[in-house]
Amino acid sequence: MEAHYATVWEAIADAVPGEDAIVQGGVRRTWGQFESRAAALAGAFADAGAGHDGVGRESKIALYLYNSPEYMEAYFGALKLRAIPVNVNYRYLDDELHYLLENSDSTVVVFHSSLGDRIGRVRDRLPLVQRWIEVDDTGGAGGASHLDGAECYEDVVAAWSLSPAPRIERSATDVSMIYTGGTTGMPKGVMSEIGPGLLTGLATLPPILGLPPHTPDEMVGAPRKLAELGKRPRTIVACPLMHGTGIGIGANPTLTFAGCLYLLEGRHFDPHEAWDMAEREAVHGITVVGDPFARPLARALEERPGRDLSSMLLMASAGAMFSTEVKDALVAHVPQLVIVDFMASTEGSMGQSVHSAGRPAETARFRLNTDVKVLTEDDREVEPGSGEVGMLAVGGSVPLGYYKDPEKSARTFRVVDGVRYSFPGDYATVEADGTITLLGRGSQVINTGGEKVFAEEVEEVLKTHASIEDCLVVGVPDERFGSRVVAVVSAAGDVDEADVIAHAKSKLASFKAPKSVVVVDAVPRAANGKADYTAARSLANVRD
Repeated sequence: MEAHYATVWEAIADAVPGEDAIVQGGVRRTWGQFESRAAALAGAFADAGAGHDGVGRESKIALYLYNSPEYMEAYFGALKLRAIPVNVNYRYLDDELHYLLENSDSTVVVFHSSLGDRIGRVRDRLPLVQRWIEVDDTGGAGGASHLDGAECYEDVVAAWSLSPAPRIERSATDVSMIYTGGTTGMPKGVMSEIGPGLLTGLATLPPILGLPPHTPDEMVGAPRKLAELGKRPRTIVACPLMHGTGIGIGANPTLTFAGCLYLLEGRHFDPHEAWDMAEREAVHGITVVGDPFARPLARALEERPGRDLSSMLLMASAGAMFSTEVKDALVAHVPQLVIVDFMASTEGSMGQSVHSAGRPAETARFRLNTDVKVLTEDDREVEPGSGEVGMLAVGGSVPLGYYKDPEKSARTFRVVDGVRYSFPGDYATVEADGTITLLGRGSQVINTGGEKVFAEEVEEVLKTHASIEDCLVVGVPDERFGSRVVAVVSAAGDVDEADVIAHAKSKLASFKAPKSVVVVDAVPRAANGKADYTAARSLANVRD
């Protein structure tokens, strides 16, 4: 069997067609339904010209969707054709949305009705898109109307269920792509081969389930065996599927082991909904993004103790700081819980820490993967215990590069002493015991609630406000979100903070807008005009 998610998931659907695959509220999709609906969508995608030309050129299917069964069905449908599903941040507004759909060369867009007004304003500038497929999430209410020229998702599934896409041979070298904010500029699509990621999951997840590592061929019989043993994983993905953590750490591994994926109904994270679902469905695991999700989950346990969470075994996290005190609070209420905190980015997986009752893990301390090094600017390996700061270099299964950006690819993915590494931009020191202390990324990137905010993008928008002469944007510590976006500005006259924030929100996704504005006489810059982010951050911390 090919090391390919679509091929493995087809085998699972054949083995356990009546078992649940995806649950959200009152919607329950069995494995048989999941596969057949994905095959119908694949037929519609192929009718629009999507697929793989056999020589490395794959079509792109954009998913502008909230967490939903339809997200995973369209994702699966794209993989069936050897096409590339493209994650689109549902918070993006017109210009950001247009950029990503154009940059990705998407030819089909699947979107929720409640996001249709944004689609309507940009679609005339996207001539490559051949098909717009609308998932109704309004129920005929809420003021949203069906977008002219778009096809109803359920109508497409029904029509193409009569002539679904046939199953085909695929390759482990087929490409997947995750758009990430990165460390500079607009979002970039990080391209990786599907096979290595799948094989890593087949090697690492079975021991958690009390099983030996698997190969793709062994997955033919595994679904039925897992079902008989009662070890089909049941996982809540509490974070967005359109982020790497949700799809790569939560959804794909769960489905690859014939499990069931549970999605919350609310569009805004509700920790009580998550714990209620975990208790009701006897869930095994939950995937989160550090403190922004884990802290509310811990508080919810304090507010409403006594839930039966005896089935809950694992919490997996990546993408944001996960504090030791929050982990302790979770384990105090769910003593059997094991918390695996991955130090990972779209550009590569670097390490992990494991926290459990009696075996705490220190905040920001990680055990590196065997193929990861910490290198200085001149590519020397940092000596453990030296206190020297270096940049993480990730070897092993390294992404192919950034889509349509050879210059950025050359800077991020490069060869050192004959070995190709990814340099995601994370800085760290190496402790005497070989663990590392993560110091974070470059000063221009703010990680707030798992979202990456590129400071210069926000600055350029704020400078278009009539009252602002100059500005720098920085992150300051925030208990819930890890970092809070703050603008340090200079102005000719009075500054209306609410108006400045509203101005940013009118042009950018709301998470990128500053939460507060600090007015100074002069924005700190060096004599050569370069930004002094360290000084700006100090001003923000003192005055915010």
